[in-house]
Amino acid sequence: MNKLKLLFSFFFVTLISFGQNPNREFKSVTKHKSYVEVKTNDGVYRFQPYGNEIIETSFIPTGETFNPDSHAVVLKTKPVEMEIAETSNLTEINMLDISVKISHSPFQVSYYYEGNLLTSEKRGYYKAVHEPMDLVKDNIIAKETERIEFNLTPDEVLYGGGARALGMNRRGYKLPLFNRAHYGYETHSELMNFTLPIVYSSKMYAIHFDNAPIGYLDLDSKKDNALTYETISGRKTYQVIAGDDWEEVVENYVSLTGFQSLIPRWALGNFSSRFGYHSQEETEATIDAFKEEEIPVDAIILDLYWFGKEVKGTMGNLAVHKDSFPDFNGMVSRLNKKGVKTVLITEPFVLTTSNRWDEAVKEDVLAKDSLGNPYTYDFFFGNTGLIDIYKPEGEKWFWNIYKGLAEQGVAGVWGDLGEPEVHPYNIIHHTGTGQEVHNTYGH
Repeated sequence: MNKLKLLFSFFFVTLISFGQNPNREFKSVTKHKSYVEVKTNDGVYRFQPYGNEIIETSFIPTGETFNPDSHAVVLKTKPVEMEIAETSNLTEINMLDISVKISHSPFQVSYYYEGNLLTSEKRGYYKAVHEPMDLVKDNIIAKETERIEFNLTPDEVLYGGGARALGMNRRGYKLPLFNRAHYGYETHSELMNFTLPIVYSSKMYAIHFDNAPIGYLDLDSKKDNALTYETISGRKTYQVIAGDDWEEVVENYVSLTGFQSLIPRWALGNFSSRFGYHSQEETEATIDAFKEEEIPVDAIILDLYWFGKEVKGTMGNLAVHKDSFPDFNGMVSRLNKKGVKTVLITEPFVLTTSNRWDEAVKEDVLAKDSLGNPYTYDFFFGNTGLIDIYKPEGEKWFWNIYKGLAEQGVAGVWGDLGEPEVHPYNIIHHTGTGQEVHNTYGH
């Protein structure tokens, strides 16, 4: 019986290990100064180390060129000793801790850390017909998608994917990678606000898919022991991140993509916030009430009434409404003396009815339609355009508004609706379509 179990286990592991794309064929390997290239019949693998615990893999299909530009990675590559070992059917790229083993036939890419198997590509890179999820059927629009598929062991636990209300283990879910708010959720949400194309495994590794356009993370939803990254376009690049324990794996990932700056001390305190303080008088009276009741308060957030009297029609004014706040600078100064900072809401939408619409059109800071005109559309707050923050002129225009607010004593800006809340798939930005840049817009 034990021999039968052993035989079955070997057969099962063999199936997992050799589930690679059967049409991919190994051709050659070339070692460069800082990376290694492996040519196949349908493209090139490029293996680039970031130290001895992170290896970046890019697949460049035949007819495409390598895109070195990452929207996420800040860590600089550094020289790492790489040794190439070859036999008739195996190429190994060995570093101090991580190694990559490439089986020639059938073709297979596997990743090891200190001699232990972390993960391997299943089909690796391939294209397939897009199967829209109901959750985002109007957000992710494509006839086919590009995918990178990995093997999973049956007992592997998976974490990551960004902001979701799903519990810790996300295995079994197919998660959309489309930043979007979820209003009114309670104990369950498969998509809320901010997504991340990162998966952590209980086997003590992580895979970061280094690509901006929208898509999906399929964490074995079909119960076939497969992890699949799916996207509408872009880079076929991912980093395998390893470490001896959770702390090291997480630190290595954060080193790769950047440590968060320390926020100011007051931002850790208690804020006074509601859906809009309508006037200067109401704002100051609210803080006086906090002080009278001896309730700690470090900042007050002014929602959309700071730039207009109405909820609809004024978004994009981005300037203090003097009727409601006649002595705004004086109010900010008085609040500061009481130890209270002023925070203003802002949004990337400029309504066609706002005071700044003509200025935004003249300065050419809005995203375009296919004819080169400002792209306008309706949403809850009115008919709007969207600031193209990828365009240098748009970035500068928006920043100068923030700079002016800071000069008036404003201590912070709350960027709202920045997913963006409504982002047409065919809107054209300076660096790509709405679908291609949507998930990085909020940065």
